[in-house]
Amino acid sequence: MENAALLDALVHNAIDGIITIDEYGIIESINPSACKLFDYAEHEVLGKNVAMLMPSPDREDHDNYLNHYKQTGEAHIIGIGRELTGRTKEGYQFPFKLGVSKVKYAGKKIYAGFIHDLTQQKTDEVRLKNYASHLEELVEERTKSLNNTIKALEKSKEKFSVSLEKEKELSKLKNRFLSMASHEFRTPLSTVHLSASLIEKYSEPYEDQKIIKHVGKIINAVTNLTTVLNDFLYMEQLEVGKVKANPAHFDLAQLTTEITEEMQLLAKGEQHIKCSHFGLRHLVFLDQNLLKNCIINLITNAIKYSGDNCCIEFTTKISDSQCIITVKDDGIGIPKEDQQHLFEPFFRAHNTGNIPGTGLGLNIVARYMALMNGSVNFSSDKKEGTLFTLTFHQYEQSTGN
Repeated sequence: MENAALLDALVHNAIDGIITIDEYGIIESINPSACKLFDYAEHEVLGKNVAMLMPSPDREDHDNYLNHYKQTGEAHIIGIGRELTGRTKEGYQFPFKLGVSKVKYAGKKIYAGFIHDLTQQKTDEVRLKNYASHLEELVEERTKSLNNTIKALEKSKEKFSVSLEKEKELSKLKNRFLSMASHEFRTPLSTVHLSASLIEKYSEPYEDQKIIKHVGKIINAVTNLTTVLNDFLYMEQLEVGKVKANPAHFDLAQLTTEITEEMQLLAKGEQHIKCSHFGLRHLVFLDQNLLKNCIINLITNAIKYSGDNCCIEFTTKISDSQCIITVKDDGIGIPKEDQQHLFEPFFRAHNTGNIPGTGLGLNIVARYMALMNGSVNFSSDKKEGTLFTLTFHQYEQSTGN
C-alpha cells in the first residue's frame, strides 16, 4: 500500500504530463500536468480515445498505428520517443516530446505516455537563430563599410601624392581618420564579439551545427577586423610620435614562455610552437610592451603562412654583447622579387593569396625595433621557410641573471 501511494503521489505531482491508455487507445488515467497541457478536466478525457488530443492527420491515423503494432510488433514510438504535435481543448497546437512505454498490468496491456512540452524550447531556438542571423548581417555591413572606407582612403592618397603639401595634409587627415575609426569601431565590434560568444554558449544544449557555424564566422570576422583596427591604431600612434620606448628590466625567458602559451591557443590544426632560451642570463633592459608586440606579430605571420602541421621555432639568446630573438617557420616563404619591399607599409607579397592581412605588421615591427635601437633581419626560401631575427647590441643589463 505504501508503494502504491508513493507511486500515485509521484505521478500526480510530476512536472511532465503522464497519460495511460489501453490497447485500444482509450484513456485510463491522466495526471494534472497533462490536463493543464491539453486544457481538459480529468473527467472530460477519461474513457475517450487518446486521438482526441491529436491534430489531423495524426488523429485519424492513430487507431491504424495501434492495429499495425498489435499485428506486426513494429514500433514507431513505443520505446523510441519522438517529437509530436498536441491539440488542446480550444484547438491550439503545441510541440511536445513523447516517450511511450508498454506495461503489462492485471493481465492486460497498458501504454504509458510521458509528455514534455517543447513550446518554450522551440521559441528559444527560433530566437537564437534569428539573433545569430542578425549579428552575421551586422558584421557583414561593418566589414563592407570599413573596406569601402579603406579603399577610399587609398585612392585619396594616390590622388594627392603629386604635391608635397597636399601629401602632408592627406597624412594629417589619414591619421585623424585612423584614430577615429580605430576607436569608433572598437566598441561595436566588442559588443558583436561578446554577443556571438554568448550565443555560442547558450546554444550548446541544442547542438545546432548551423548556429555553431555562423557564430564561428562572426567571431572570425570580428577578430580579423579587430586586428586591422589595431594595426591602423599603431600606425597612427607612430605617425604622430605618440610611441616612445620605455625600457625597464624584465625576465626575457619568462616573457618567452608567456607568449608561447598565448600564441599556441591561436595556432591552426596541429601547429606547434617550440620555444627555447639559450644562455645563463635572463634579464634584459628593453621596452617589454614594444618587444612583445614585435614577437607576437612575427609568430602570427608564421601561423598564418605555414601549414597546419608545422613546427614554429621561437628562440631567445642572451650573451655578453647581444640579445638575439628568432622566429622560424617552414611556410610559403617570401618571393625574392618582393623581399626588398617587405617592410614598406601596406605591402604584401604576391604569394599571400586570400590570407587576410593589412601589410602593416612588419612595418610596425621595424619601427618599434628602431625605437629600441635594435634591428630586424630575415632570410627566406620557398623550401625552407622564413627566419626573422631581432637583434639588440650593447644593451644595458641588470646585475644578477
